[in-house]
Amino acid sequence: MYMAGVPCHVIQRGNNREACFFSDQDNQFYLECLQEACERYDVSCHAYVLMTNHTHLLLTPSCPDGVSKVMQSLGRRYVQYINKTYRRCGTLWESRHKASLIDAEGYLLKCYRYIELNPVMANMVEHPADYRWSSYRCNAYGERSPLISAHEVYAQLAHDTQSRLVRYRELFNVALSKGVIHEIRTSASFSMPLGDDRFKAQIEENLKRSIGYSKIGRPLKCE
Repeated sequence: MYMAGVPCHVIQRGNNREACFFSDQDNQFYLECLQEACERYDVSCHAYVLMTNHTHLLLTPSCPDGVSKVMQSLGRRYVQYINKTYRRCGTLWESRHKASLIDAEGYLLKCYRYIELNPVMANMVEHPADYRWSSYRCNAYGERSPLISAHEVYAQLAHDTQSRLVRYRELFNVALSKGVIHEIRTSASFSMPLGDDRFKAQIEENLKRSIGYSKIGRPLKCE
């Protein structure tokens, strides 16, 4: 489910949860492919993290099929590159990517934080700024990136750039609650909208279909 102008949290995993990035060059090529695909299909990327065996992206399409086209283009180019570079064949990704529509008003900044905190939650680094392959240093310190576009909710953190960067960094001084982490993971796992009942009702009305509801369960293991 995609809607023009509605941000979504996209997850793509390596097949059998195996590695899909093997060197810094791989990460860099993936980001280049992502940037080119986003520009071609008019999709804004607000945040990302490249983990060893999966990726998280926060995207807003200008048309309903924009995200699907970005992921198709990205997957095709990157798999061809990996297979050629490492003399392998076959699939790299685990079936279709997962995607969850995000209620920007209530959850967008939480998704920013969840995505950029992934390396910390995986015990790879102590602070998100220590991890090279995420958007944190762009969103928190203003590092230039041709890939990242500020969402309106992010832009509203403050009126000027420096104050906005400070305010964004301050968001990371408070840990995400287990409940929020569970909501984000469950919504993404089942490709369900992330938001309150009002938001879900709006999605159903716009899509002219019932979307059901995410299963309730115990918090998922950090990854």
